[in-house]
Amino acid sequence: MIEIPVVGNGQQEAVVRPFPRRQSRQVMVGDVPIGGGAPISVQTMTKTKTADVEATVAQIQRCAEAGADLIRVTVNDKYAAEAIGEIVRRSPIPVIADIHFNHVFALKAIEAGVAKVRINPGNIGNRERIRQVLERAKERSIPIRIGVNSGSLEKDLLEKYGYPTAEALVESALRHVEIAQDFGFDDIVISVKSTSVRLMIEAYRLLAQKTDFPLHLGVTEAGLPGTGTIKSAVGIGTLLAEGIGDTIRVSLTAEPEQEVEVGKEILRSLELAQRHVEIIACPTCGRLDIDLFAITRQLEEAVKGIKKPVKVALLGCVVNGPGEASEADIGIAAGRGVAILYRKGEVVRRLKEEEIIPALLEEIEKFEPEQNQ
Repeated sequence: MIEIPVVGNGQQEAVVRPFPRRQSRQVMVGDVPIGGGAPISVQTMTKTKTADVEATVAQIQRCAEAGADLIRVTVNDKYAAEAIGEIVRRSPIPVIADIHFNHVFALKAIEAGVAKVRINPGNIGNRERIRQVLERAKERSIPIRIGVNSGSLEKDLLEKYGYPTAEALVESALRHVEIAQDFGFDDIVISVKSTSVRLMIEAYRLLAQKTDFPLHLGVTEAGLPGTGTIKSAVGIGTLLAEGIGDTIRVSLTAEPEQEVEVGKEILRSLELAQRHVEIIACPTCGRLDIDLFAITRQLEEAVKGIKKPVKVALLGCVVNGPGEASEADIGIAAGRGVAILYRKGEVVRRLKEEEIIPALLEEIEKFEPEQNQ
């Protein structure tokens, strides 16, 4: 939602207001709150063999450094079940156990101290097995994510609907929520993922109307970073812009740190998370007279790890450049090997092309963000 008030000099100034959030109950995953108005958390999943404790912990550490709030680890065999306790002890962020087919591994993961368990009702087994997992989780105050995927719906629902539909996904999720509540368990997060962005959006919209449990968003098996990032941004971003969603995971055929970076950028693009250094660069055209591609790449590399909410604009155009550069916290408008440096809309000085990167880094270092950013 954007309001455009008129300021004193008669000009219009866009003021961005937060998207209204769907009201949901809150669960705690370790020390990370999900739902109930808490900040939207970003999670990912390790891609190492869980039994390899050293490799798994190292990957978790990289994900935490990239900004992950939570990490999910598969517990898919006895070796993984034996390793999960040590991984939990050494992880800097709460660990979620991902369970398929064998409920015994869920029980072992709970004993090992995981912060949450994710189960897929379509393949975890019968009601009695689910009961055992729920009772043990309740004893330890560990929440459960009921994770439904369009690719693993129960046979009776596929027969009922003919193929995966939003209604089928939601019915599957709510069926297992009802089972959990029958056993007095309601510390629940729900997901209804699909490889289809459209189906995923429809399913979450429908689910959001029917329950107040917190929702975990994701487009499952989104693919390689190029297409996968786009699919995830469209699916997750659409729902977040409608106020739906409490935690997210971007699923890419890539390193998990990259999933975290994309997830964080989705939140920042909707102003649902604090910005770090945000680089805005013009798409370029025939008016370009500096090597803006190289400058942008160099600056992007140089500011990695700088956790300061500052917007930097790189414009290589004398038409739109001055106006757009002056709207950023720090900006340059360049042409024919020189550039004008702006700070909060004010001209600071002229720069030669080779001076642009050092000058921008100096300005970023000196920049003091406003308290409400």
